[in-house]
Amino acid sequence: MIIKTKKYQLETGTYIKMGLISILKEQWWVILIALAICCGYFWIASIWWIIGALIAYALYVLFWAIQFTGITQMEQNKAIFQKMAYEIDSRQILMKLNAREGMPVQWNMIKRVELTKDAFVLYMSKAQFIHLPFRIFNTENEKKFMETILKRKELIK
Repeated sequence: MIIKTKKYQLETGTYIKMGLISILKEQWWVILIALAICCGYFWIASIWWIIGALIAYALYVLFWAIQFTGITQMEQNKAIFQKMAYEIDSRQILMKLNAREGMPVQWNMIKRVELTKDAFVLYMSKAQFIHLPFRIFNTENEKKFMETILKRKELIK
């Protein structure tokens, strides 16, 4: 069976927000470094330890925000933000711009899958993911079949 979805366009704001949340979840340990710098206050009592740690963490978040914003502006990534339909089966995910143009994504390229309350998010790397909201599936059965494929591929439990 092949799942054929409705056309969907990933908004740049959604991409940036989801990318930042993903990075901050994946690299949660960076906040521990900032807290360790704050602990310098107990060694030499100065408010600058706390200010420095907050500035460093803010710069870290700003760095990733700039990275994700930059990806949305690059010419070679414009295809990611165009309206696409998806054809999904047990072999691959075919991202189709129109009837003749498309790009296959093999299942082995998917590193992990996150099932949110309203979408499947298939991560290929830190900055690349496929966002499939439930509303693009034509029927409830297609959504369940997608979930079954992901379970068979051991991407979700």
